[in-house]
Amino acid sequence: MHRSQLTIDLGAVRRNIRRLIAALDGADLWAVVKADAYGHGAVDVAGVALSEGARTLCVVTLAEALELRAEYPTARILVMSPLLPAEIARAREAGLEITVVDADIPEGVRVHIKLDTGMGRFGLSELLSAPGGNVVGLMSHLATADCDLEFARVQVERFRQLTEPYAGLIRHIANSAAVLHIPEASFDAARCGIALYGLSPFGSDPADDGLEPVLRWESRLAQVKQLQPGESTGYGRRFVATEPTWIGLVPVGYADGFRRDMTGTELLIQGQRRPVIGTVSMDSVAVSLERELLVDTPVVIVGDGLLVEDHARVAATINYEITCGICSDRRRARRVIVDA
Repeated sequence: MHRSQLTIDLGAVRRNIRRLIAALDGADLWAVVKADAYGHGAVDVAGVALSEGARTLCVVTLAEALELRAEYPTARILVMSPLLPAEIARAREAGLEITVVDADIPEGVRVHIKLDTGMGRFGLSELLSAPGGNVVGLMSHLATADCDLEFARVQVERFRQLTEPYAGLIRHIANSAAVLHIPEASFDAARCGIALYGLSPFGSDPADDGLEPVLRWESRLAQVKQLQPGESTGYGRRFVATEPTWIGLVPVGYADGFRRDMTGTELLIQGQRRPVIGTVSMDSVAVSLERELLVDTPVVIVGDGLLVEDHARVAATINYEITCGICSDRRRARRVIVDA
């Protein structure tokens, strides 16, 4: 019996893509499926994205791109980080498109030149005077589209000025947050990741922007016991009962992606939110119960209105990090794909 179950709803992916395409108002949607589609399954999500009109699949590593190439022989695939010379040769053979962040433009492969307009990471600060014939795109990346629209718009204008002489090339800078809140950033295409998965780029309720969560995570109560006053649960005795307290042990821990800093978050049990108490272990977590419940009572970790964003706030992190960290090893979690 599996310790937990991850359910990925490809129907929700479809609806999120349609929402983004409508917001793009004519610009192309490029689906970012790096990091195994932020933990949702790159091959499955890529197939849905292509069927719903995504023009390009975006990844970060050559290995990610080659996995998708094997499944989707004709898809346009962009590797968004610089590659080693040996990797460029393999990318050329596989018909991939690559990102270049300096003045060295390789031959025989379709290239997107990355400009640094304010992120302060990879990219050129000025565009080459005459991009080569195999340069097909100009790109940049927004640093604050989720939190500082003023600076994001400064970046968009810098990008516009730098690339205007080459408007015949594909220009792309927008991410999910920009598609939803900065329409002028879309240019020819937008690289959307987090919103595909029904996760808010702003750390708020995804429904605020018409998005629908794709991931559901469930487990069960593996043991139920009552602590007496003075008794504790978990490493370090971080929770000590001050009165008779029923607790349930859920067989999910930080090895499964339920992080140690998520102590204090809530889980759904019989429709009620119940607090996680004590220290999160590698393989289990304790939850405070109102009363004695049966072993095998279902526990919802994500779903039914309990959001990844709720857990992220407790852990003082972002929703991206939560889903990327969920373990999908079939020896620990059952993975179910639906298209509802």
